[in-house]
Amino acid sequence: MAEKVTKCGVSRAQGFLYYIDKQGDISRAKMARGGKKGGKCEKVQKVGVKKEKGYLYYLDKKGDVSRAKMVNA
Repeated sequence: MAEKVTKCGVSRAQGFLYYIDKQGDISRAKMARGGKKGGKCEKVQKVGVKKEKGYLYYLDKKGDVSRAKMVNA
């Protein structure tokens, strides 16, 4: 199961892909649709999460940073 790492409350805009970047901050990029190219990434909020090996970090439905243990197949 997932565990909440940090509460951020980021509201999402449609047409963007949200992710946790290498610096541990929340970033977003415009999604490519129907032959149109995607956009460059931009920082949404500085969080500075320290990532641990073996976990997947993501932005959950409430706009907070969560992590889940990765299962190696």
